[in-house]
Amino acid sequence: MFHHVTVLMEEAIVGLNIKPDGVYVDCTLGGAGHSSRIASKLNEHGLLIAFDQDDAALEHARTRLAPYMDRVKLVRSNFRHLEEQLRLEPRAMRDGRPQVDGVLFDLGVSSPQLDEAERGFSYNQDAELDMRMDRSAELTARDIVNNWSEQEIAKILFEYGEEKFARRIAANIAAARAKGSIESTAQLVELIKESIPAAARRSGPHPAKRSFQALRIAVNDELGVFAEALEQTIRCLAPGGRAAVITFHSLEDRICKQTFAKYVERCTCPPDLPMCVCQSKGVVKLVNRKPIEAGEEELQANPRARSAKLRIAEKL
Repeated sequence: MFHHVTVLMEEAIVGLNIKPDGVYVDCTLGGAGHSSRIASKLNEHGLLIAFDQDDAALEHARTRLAPYMDRVKLVRSNFRHLEEQLRLEPRAMRDGRPQVDGVLFDLGVSSPQLDEAERGFSYNQDAELDMRMDRSAELTARDIVNNWSEQEIAKILFEYGEEKFARRIAANIAAARAKGSIESTAQLVELIKESIPAAARRSGPHPAKRSFQALRIAVNDELGVFAEALEQTIRCLAPGGRAAVITFHSLEDRICKQTFAKYVERCTCPPDLPMCVCQSKGVVKLVNRKPIEAGEEELQANPRARSAKLRIAEKL
């Protein structure tokens, strides 16, 4: 059963400013929550292109989106190939290049992936150390834990998980694997718990949460993929087209904020000039200056929405 609670649904749909005959992209199909709402707003001339690299998500989407499949194209691909895939769809091409009316990102691991023990994402259930979103990919969490250097492991735990005990955890992992390979999530959770002082374990989130997040990001190159795809998105938006991005932790949000800021119009004239003469033109404008966050009602229904932030930019 593929069930996923969609975060910031209404805010994202409103933010995309959907035209019935427009061409839209959902880079993170997941449970098809956002996709079903986008497709329902399109007429027979509109098109939704939805990406996912998870076969279970695509199978579920074919059922959920069945009433709209005349205006939906499902793509089994990582969204780092956004521009390449859009070039294969004639309806997404204008003046010889991809030009779409809206692109949505709902980042992070979907609820079903978190909840399915065999995927290895969860620190609450014992499973093989996997964490691949694309099961055909080669790199797994087991590979990182058993083969990467202690310094490399400490670095990703600190940078991707913001784990302050990263060095201690990495040292314990290195010591443990010298005696035998680390194969399961339960083994890793115990090592992490042993690495964190008891006082720190008694407060805050699960002691393994940050480390598991960091490994998941590293296995799937999530930050690199997102940065590439967001640059492609800005190139592929038609004038008036919008990018709506839902992030779930500070590293993703920083990439989004900085990428949008890079393309916003700003004067480059020296500050002592009485008027602007540079005529510098931006590529996008921000629809919302500050990120949109989930309201109290949504937070009560879905605690995972607490860290969600929505940023929207419009192509000029």
